Amino acid sequence: MNWSRQGEWIPATDVSGGTGIGAQVVARTALGRVGFTDTMVITEWDPPRRCVVRHTGRVVRGSGIFEVLRRGELSEFRWTELVELPVPAAAQPVAMLLGRWTVVPATRLALDYALRRFARLV
Repeated sequence: MNWSRQGEWIPATDVSGGTGIGAQVVARTALGRVGFTDTMVITEWDPPRRCVVRHTGRVVRGSGIFEVLRRGELSEFRWTELVELPVPAAAQPVAMLLGRWTVVPATRLALDYALRRFARLV
């Protein structure tokens, strides 16, 4: 994991962090003054095959999983996000519906764009 290079493929994001279980990772995504900080802790570390982080910030919560899988002579990069919505439990049913129509499509577009940029780098 080369955290500082993630900004080359994840738009408007600067990332820094350590290596190994328990290390902290911080990603700041912003356009000008508007943005958020995504704090993480590494919970699994098996380079170069797998890294799992637990998102601990106020905006992004849940787990992120980065994996490299062998596919014959090729490799597959898999990035999975298991996101918890930052809303009170009572509001979650409504938030889930709204999220499926708004947040999920927007996130997919952003991640697809980032992964296309990543593919050009590798």
